[in-house]
Amino acid sequence: MELSYVNTFTDQAFKGNPAAVCFLNEDKDSSWMQTVAKEINLPTTAFIRLSNEEYYLRWFSPSTEIIICGHGTLASSYYLWEKGYVEKDQPIAFHTQSGVLKAQYIDDWVQIEFSSILEEAIDAPELLINALGVELKYVGKNKLDYIVEVESEFIVRDIKPAIDLIAQLPVRGVIVTSQSHSNEFDFVSRFFSPAQGINEDYVNGSSHCCLGPYWKNKLHKNEFIAYQASDRGGILKVNVLDDKVLLSGKVVTIFEGKLSV
Repeated sequence: MELSYVNTFTDQAFKGNPAAVCFLNEDKDSSWMQTVAKEINLPTTAFIRLSNEEYYLRWFSPSTEIIICGHGTLASSYYLWEKGYVEKDQPIAFHTQSGVLKAQYIDDWVQIEFSSILEEAIDAPELLINALGVELKYVGKNKLDYIVEVESEFIVRDIKPAIDLIAQLPVRGVIVTSQSHSNEFDFVSRFFSPAQGINEDYVNGSSHCCLGPYWKNKLHKNEFIAYQASDRGGILKVNVLDDKVLLSGKVVTIFEGKLSV
């Protein structure tokens, strides 16, 4: 089975969020895919299967199956176009556990269409306050995560949360964000998700399905350039359209091979 290692949300090698893409040549069960993802040990391994001329996609971290994964979808789309399975002027539709996800290749950017994920303001749980250890300007909660706005980009970049406390929260993860202090980006963020076996995700696409609508309401615009300020860093284009969010990123292939088991 073909296997590729790519970096997503970046145009530079060894930046952005790494993912493996495995193109299955036969049906495999969940336990097999989980074992492979654990062996490869990247934040996400994406498994593509072609059935009746339709593409099916699943994502696994080293420890669990992931419900929705932006960078794994970006990687899988890029793989199919680059390998010639799909022409670059043709869109791709993936059947996933989160519904059908559509992708397009536009001017060297891979664009994925997601549903918006809206948050509601809440009182900050004591456990969250203790986990982050900084002043919280705003706290909201959506169906997956907490979203926290802090006062400055410097706080976002410097925050050192207590991952063991975040792991006790009843959510997929915690998004920490602020408006950017530079003219290059509109907002910055980081994402912590020990529930998925990922203490900090290098660049998380699905969190921007909430960040996009959030900053649309704050900044009164619907197109953004966002930066995820992890150690590796990554850049996303975010376009908010009614109940949809279009996420775009670049992808770099690092190496290709074959899975021999």
